[in-house]
Amino acid sequence: MTTDQAAPTLADLISLADPAVIPDPYPQLAKMREASPFTELEGALVVYGKYADCSRILRDPRASSRRNQSMLSNERQARGRGTPSFLSLDPPDHTRMRRLASQAFTPRVISTLAGRISQLTEELLTAAGEAGDRQFDLVSALAYPLPVRIISELLGVPPQDHATFAGWSAKLAHSVQPSFGTVDAAELAQTEQASAEFREYFTELIAARRSSPADDLLTKLIRAEDDGQRLTLDEMISTCVLLLVAGHETTVGLISNAMLALLRNPDQLAVLAADPGLAAQAVEETLRYDSPVQLTGRVATGGLVEPDGAVLLLLLSATGRDPAVFTDPDTFDITRGTSEHLACSAGPHFCLGAPLARLEATIALRALATRLIDPELDPDSLAYKPNYNLRGPEHLVIGFDQIAPS
Repeated sequence: MTTDQAAPTLADLISLADPAVIPDPYPQLAKMREASPFTELEGALVVYGKYADCSRILRDPRASSRRNQSMLSNERQARGRGTPSFLSLDPPDHTRMRRLASQAFTPRVISTLAGRISQLTEELLTAAGEAGDRQFDLVSALAYPLPVRIISELLGVPPQDHATFAGWSAKLAHSVQPSFGTVDAAELAQTEQASAEFREYFTELIAARRSSPADDLLTKLIRAEDDGQRLTLDEMISTCVLLLVAGHETTVGLISNAMLALLRNPDQLAVLAADPGLAAQAVEETLRYDSPVQLTGRVATGGLVEPDGAVLLLLLSATGRDPAVFTDPDTFDITRGTSEHLACSAGPHFCLGAPLARLEATIALRALATRLIDPELDPDSLAYKPNYNLRGPEHLVIGFDQIAPS
């Protein structure tokens, strides 16, 4: 930070939720990264944006994930009620729940989904081409329905309930945003309503799977056992909530952010169209350059920082553009070939759903790059969701000459 720049404050953090800032928070994030670590709320909040600091904290066992135990008392209220997911637990509870859940979310299970993901992607793109408009909204036509159908099918949710499932996802996604000591009462009420409806629905669905097992993730969660222990009903429901939000909202943002970056950098889109095998690298570059998860939090314990109970706010998206780690960090380059980013976290809380999100986004980008003929961004249509943490476009209209057959 240069001497003529004012030190960042809580107001700068809060501005990340400003609709005028959400489309491009990176200048603000760069300012906070260079000044980090800095403290706010009388030391109860410590902000980190440098790659080295965030990487270290994510791997430190003294950085607790029990956010409801922080000094910011409203964090407890903002997180809602009920059993927390393993995202908000520490060992040994986190270890047990994650190990049980991972038995139903193995690389073998994920690899078997490639065919279905490809089929859905081709169907959705074909439908967009057949509409006859020579343009389509990437979010509503592909980025949103693809992951919600996949996670719904994985969990065994019937097709007629997919739309309801997606609605819960959008509302529950707000619960992963930090409140900075304040709570939006209307937003909290919506989250709690969605949580109650989700719980009621899955209580019935779990009961149905207990009596009539199926070949789905929910049945695998019911059967998962480790050292004689199984997930309780509350733990299964909280795990399903986590898989819904993590397996859907983040993937929507990843696909949308990736295509937006490619459209804004037509040379990179041309590189991908010429070599679709670079799709996986394009996904990794997007995770570094414009992560769908902007930040996460930990709670200081064991003297990690003073005082214990302070919230450690980690600006993950700022770390992806840290010039101490990445050359030309503000340049989008799909041939960069790095996967050192922290977009999927690190340490014991590394994202369990990362392989699925990467697979869905890779297949989607490969299809978009090869089937869209002369794609062009409609800049006037671009609008972002109000969610500044799980950040991504709400509308992204792409014009094209044609959508080639699959």
